[in-house]
Amino acid sequence: MLRVALAFGLALLFAFPAVADEPFRFDDGDRVVLLGGTLIEREQKYGRWEEALVAYNAPRNFTVRNLGWSGDTVFGESRASFDAPAKGYERLVTLTKSLNPTVIVICYGVNESFDGDAGLERFRKGLAKLLDDVAPTKARVVLLSPPPFEPTPGATNVAARNADLAKYTAVMQETATSRKLGFRSLAAAPPATENGLHLNDTGYRVLAPLLFSTTVAPVDAPALRAKIVEKNQLFFHRWRPQNETYLFGFRKHEQGKNGAEIPQFDPLVVKAEAEIAVMVKALPQK
Repeated sequence: MLRVALAFGLALLFAFPAVADEPFRFDDGDRVVLLGGTLIEREQKYGRWEEALVAYNAPRNFTVRNLGWSGDTVFGESRASFDAPAKGYERLVTLTKSLNPTVIVICYGVNESFDGDAGLERFRKGLAKLLDDVAPTKARVVLLSPPPFEPTPGATNVAARNADLAKYTAVMQETATSRKLGFRSLAAAPPATENGLHLNDTGYRVLAPLLFSTTVAPVDAPALRAKIVEKNQLFFHRWRPQNETYLFGFRKHEQGKNGAEIPQFDPLVVKAEAEIAVMVKALPQK
């Protein structure tokens, strides 16, 4: 029952129009970028969404880059590190553009929702600015609102938190409608979480697979998923290396020479993606 409800709640990520009355599709060679906070970042750990995306679009071949950052907002605040928040936002936009995306999935609103009514207009303007700043990529854009908070033992004010989150979801939907972007709300989906907020493997699994139908079974291709997780980890180390302060920041005078090793992840990512492509071609077409 949970599987059906969650799957219906997503319906799923890309089984809806990217613009009015136009079916959303993936094309060979698409470069998909996922932007957002914790929900997006943690997906790379499980690989369930990407597994479903590639499986249900087989044999089309496209790449997925996860730029999620835990605790992030449309203002890029978590990406600032030791710099001002504006620098974090600059990094968010610059890196997104550098990947030359043809599809961008943007999922924000959780952290912003803690500001309640007082933060709604700021969120609206921040989302609009982000969309304007990535518009030069000419990517097809999908806005994805996060699932609600889940009642858990000891949790308080869950109903109030979800009421606030619903208002931020409404802003995302209004923005998508006015700009003729794709939109999917997970608000109707009862989540499966570790702690009331962060999806567990079950949560990602049941939300992910049904790209074109709410009746097909979830994808379960362990070898493919393992390779996807491996690729995600390699790419994570490429764009968010450990000891970044020493490699590229204000302490690079100490270990900056080692920064030359970071681009060496690039061929490893390409190799993993080539292996994923081979595995995808072997899947039955959906």
